[in-house]
Amino acid sequence: MLVLGIETSCDETGVALFEGGPTGRGLLAHAVYSQTAIHAEYGGVVPELASRDHIRKLLPLIQEVLDQSGVEAASVEGVAYTAGPGLVGALLVGAALGRSLAWAWGVPAIAVHHMEGHLLAPLLEDPAPAFPFVALLVSGGHTQLVDVQEIGRYRILGESVDDAAGEAFDKTAKILGLPYPGGPALARLAEQGDPQRYRFPRPMTDRPGLDFSFSGLKTFALNSWQTVRAEREDLEQARADIARAFEEAVVETLLIKCRRAVEAAGVERLIMAGGVSANRRLRSRMDQEMAARGVSVFYPRAELCTDNGAMIALAGHERLAAGQQEALRFGARPRWALEELEPIVAPAHEPGA
Repeated sequence: MLVLGIETSCDETGVALFEGGPTGRGLLAHAVYSQTAIHAEYGGVVPELASRDHIRKLLPLIQEVLDQSGVEAASVEGVAYTAGPGLVGALLVGAALGRSLAWAWGVPAIAVHHMEGHLLAPLLEDPAPAFPFVALLVSGGHTQLVDVQEIGRYRILGESVDDAAGEAFDKTAKILGLPYPGGPALARLAEQGDPQRYRFPRPMTDRPGLDFSFSGLKTFALNSWQTVRAEREDLEQARADIARAFEEAVVETLLIKCRRAVEAAGVERLIMAGGVSANRRLRSRMDQEMAARGVSVFYPRAELCTDNGAMIALAGHERLAAGQQEALRFGARPRWALEELEPIVAPAHEPGA
């Protein structure tokens, strides 16, 4: 089954073509347009501007992906679009176009949960993880640990009670005066930092449980930065040292919680997905930590860690191939719990095959 995937949940416009099934060719083509330059002057995503830019970019990106893959629109057998969670206006752009194209082409459509897309993204890689596994979904909008038995059978083990990890990265970067988007800039700066100068707390690791809290780290960074500026120290080095301490605290907190999660779930596989999963320090430390416990770690390639159409095409393919599809109406769900999704009943093939 050849599926067109459309992602417009926030500030990236993503489109992809995925062909699954026993003789499928996998991911044929994908393209992402980032709105970073548009939102940089505001220091964050402006929802109305995001929606308008999705309208401008979506159709040209679809044509680009069709051209890259050498596929005619008439060959598309299903359309998958992100219906939530995310910015409601941005979601509606993708949902409206995706459902309209499916109707015009006479093919089924499926509304995809954005976080299920991230969760399944490692299945696009070789080797792909087998079920069951624990998933760490870590991005600008979400930080969740999920017990995954199969597609659609999800149990939330823990999640952030305040800022998501990626959100805390961006806010701390803004405190330090780093350019937008802040998370990647902070990670680059942390490479120059002295790991011994500061030690930030590891929030909620001194008690049982798998929930996260990152807002306190942002406050700790603010207080440290204000002290440095008041004492007129070497601001550039201090900035790097604070960035390093912040990153180390987030990484170690995620490590501790993931170790607890795989032990509680009794699994030997962990996947990490979402924008923060591209962080090199996090990947290196997670590989070491889990290898020592006999746990294999799987990631999507770096370009598929952030929002993209490939993960939506894959997730949509799995559900369309199992016979699920949407009615003619369409909508968006800015808030949508992952546990509300229906499991796929008796799939006729291996996921992503």
